[in-house]
Amino acid sequence: MPARPDLAAVILAAGRSSRMGSFKPLLPFGRGTVMERVISTVYEAGVETIRIVVGWNAHLLIPILERLGVPWVRNERFEEGMYTSVRAGVRDLPTGVAAFFLLPGDIPLAQSATLTRLIAEWDKRPGGIFCPCFEGGRGHPPLIAGAYIPEILRETPPGGLRTLLARHAEDARDVETPDLGILVDLDTPEEYRQSLEK
Repeated sequence: MPARPDLAAVILAAGRSSRMGSFKPLLPFGRGTVMERVISTVYEAGVETIRIVVGWNAHLLIPILERLGVPWVRNERFEEGMYTSVRAGVRDLPTGVAAFFLLPGDIPLAQSATLTRLIAEWDKRPGGIFCPCFEGGRGHPPLIAGAYIPEILRETPPGGLRTLLARHAEDARDVETPDLGILVDLDTPEEYRQSLEK
């Protein structure tokens, strides 16, 4: 896909992976790891500005990211919840980013074609929040207008990003996709096994 310097992606990889029992970003997946698969999906959609937010086990993940040449930002407050990672990643984006994808680092089955579809919808009518849907169910990653960045950085609402986005529900647009992978995360060993089979 053509490069999109106006767009970015924040990939969250700071959590403890407590339900999995293993560090999810570095679990084997395909020819590489879960994290490598997620990064590849973003690059294939033409998005080259990426920030990986690291926290728990950062010392294991950072060498991989540096080998791949992918910028990372450390969230020292990851224990306080995912919203702190969202803020850390968004804060590190270049000034003037028109919109950014927000990806949990444990969604390796989402397809680059889904990101491309969201970008196409954004190009038709820029602004707001574009949510990928499978059979009506919203999944990841949303494409969020950069106009919301100041608000994200200004406060920590109860309920985190979900609350903030709900506040702007009138700006959200659902984009239907045949990609079941937008709903599949890797929280447990069983979900990981099923994802490998898919």
